[in-house]
Amino acid sequence: MRTGIRWLLRIVFLLLLSVACGTFIPRPLIAPVKASSAAVTHRILLLSGPIHTDIAIPLDAETRAAFSFLDDTGFPLGHPNAEWLIIGWGGRAFYLETPTWAELKPLPVLRALTIDRSVLHVDLAGPITEPQSTVTAFDVSEDQLAQLRDFISRSFVRDAGAVVPIPDAGYGEIDRFFEARGYFNALFGCNTWTAAALRSAGLRTGIWNPLPQALRLSVSVYN
Repeated sequence: MRTGIRWLLRIVFLLLLSVACGTFIPRPLIAPVKASSAAVTHRILLLSGPIHTDIAIPLDAETRAAFSFLDDTGFPLGHPNAEWLIIGWGGRAFYLETPTWAELKPLPVLRALTIDRSVLHVDLAGPITEPQSTVTAFDVSEDQLAQLRDFISRSFVRDAGAVVPIPDAGYGEIDRFFEARGYFNALFGCNTWTAAALRSAGLRTGIWNPLPQALRLSVSVYN
């Protein structure tokens, strides 16, 4: 019994140490050259929940053009009241079957802890209030925003050049789910995808950020 407890404590300690190292060891190790203040023209947002993060990018003309492929799926990209395009990546079972914590089921949790196919969740938002604890903002250049758009676009699975929507999947009237590239598990999940997306825009994150709290801390330290 005592041996089992000791091993459990060792595992917990190693996990905590890994998260700490993943948070405070930056990626990339060498800071990229920052754009001049005159070139910083766009604002992007990191939206954080208890276990999940999303990215919000301004829904300007360039973003609408870059994601025009969503128009063909019935997604209301041209909604007149939308100001932000919100993208999140995650495990198929957990994302689709757990719109609220009250609907949590054992099988999606098991899939998330092992391995699962991935999906992208796409939504729209009007004005987003700043500052607030769940919103972290970054100013980026036009080139950095273009690189972020490209990273997100390449995360969609395509069939004959078209993205693949998941029929009848969504939490509301506007949002949609799409098939995504990659596989999900708890160690390399939604927050590590978000971190990679931020790095594509020239930002620095921790080397491994499986939790929203660790990701928020690392981006606040290194940007």
